[in-house]
Amino acid sequence: MRIGHGYDVHKLVNNRKLIIGGVEIPFEKGLLGHSDADVLLHAICDSLLGAAAIGNIGKLFPDTDEKYKDIDSLVLLTEVGGLIKKQGYKIQNIDATVIAQNPKLSPYINSMRENVSSALGISADDVSIKATTEEGLGFSGRGEGIAAHAVCLIDR
Repeated sequence: MRIGHGYDVHKLVNNRKLIIGGVEIPFEKGLLGHSDADVLLHAICDSLLGAAAIGNIGKLFPDTDEKYKDIDSLVLLTEVGGLIKKQGYKIQNIDATVIAQNPKLSPYINSMRENVSSALGISADDVSIKATTEEGLGFSGRGEGIAAHAVCLIDR
């Protein structure tokens, strides 16, 4: 068995869609990034890549490559899932936490779980996604950005 951890953070800005877990969430700001800036999916990708010791999303999908400009991060997650499978690993479970003061994410969690499970070809029962605030503290508490942590377990 191998365990991986992923972390990602993106700044909240005007004139961008807010996409988390492959779900477009109504909000006055969105996350800044070269891709769709889906902080949750990026953290999950990095946890999986880390568990398999095959790099990170910055290495595999660099922001200097125009083919990844505004790409849907579900596409990236699907590619990562394929790489994990190609290395002979099976994803056992994923546990992730999104850290955002606003908006409230609980209405979207089940859709996020379904998106992740579908992209990776695993059961939604093997995907846990949670959301929390930082009680007004730090950059996320001030509404400057959103962060996500993810851990996963893979085996052969």
